[in-house]
This record gives sequence, C-alpha cells and structure tokens, in this order.
Amino acid sequence: MSKELEEGSKLTLDFNKLAKVAANAPDVLPVAVQNADTKEVILVAYANHLALETALETKKAVFWSTSRNELWEKGKTSGEMFDLLEVRVNCEQNSLVYIVRPQRGDICHTKNKDGAPRNCYYRKLDFQGGELVNLDP
Repeated sequence: MSKELEEGSKLTLDFNKLAKVAANAPDVLPVAVQNADTKEVILVAYANHLALETALETKKAVFWSTSRNELWEKGKTSGEMFDLLEVRVNCEQNSLVYIVRPQRGDICHTKNKDGAPRNCYYRKLDFQGGELVNLDP
C-alpha cells in the first residue's frame, strides 16, 4: 500500500471492496471489532466458518483474510493481538461484532510518529474541505 493511501489527507475510498470480497471469498461476513475498554470501533474485517470456529476455540480475534485467502490470526506477525471477550450477532445474522481487549495498546499495522501502533480509524473526514485529518500522526 502506498504511503499516500495510509498517511495522506486525500480521500480515496475503495467502493469496490465488497465486490472484490464477494468474488474472492463469497462465504464471509463482515466483522466490526470493538475495544471492550474504550468502546471504539478499531477494525472491520471478515470471518468465514473456519475463522469464527477458530476464534471461539482460541478466544483470540481470528478472521479470514480476503486479500490472501487464508486464516488471519490477528497479531501473529505484528504482535498486536487481542483477546476475544464476546461475539455479537446482528438481527439478520449477516454481520458480527467482536468485543476484544488488545493485549498491548492499539492494533493497526500502521504506526504513529512515535512508532506506536494505533487504532485503524486514526483519520476523520473534515466535512468542510472533504480531506482526511490524522488524529494520531
């Protein structure tokens, strides 16, 4: 990924993401991930049957990587893991919420200027100018 995409102020949303997901991994559900302590939404990912079963068994946040088409055990590579405390299912049973507790700090693969991982939603959209504002530079 480009530095501009992850660090820039220009809004370049991927409105084709769901079409790509459906083409590559049709048997997944979206999973919103919420920090149990701060109540922040810290990540949106996907889970298939295997990912959900593995998450329930290990009590760790496990997803299905739609880009790599493989099980994604969050933090296995980066060390930014979180414990799975609860799984919620929406009324139509077509999405999940994982309530988690990060084992250390935040969880994003991007880092702030101090080298610390941050919440994946570290930018907000400025309503006036339509640009992104970094909340954790």
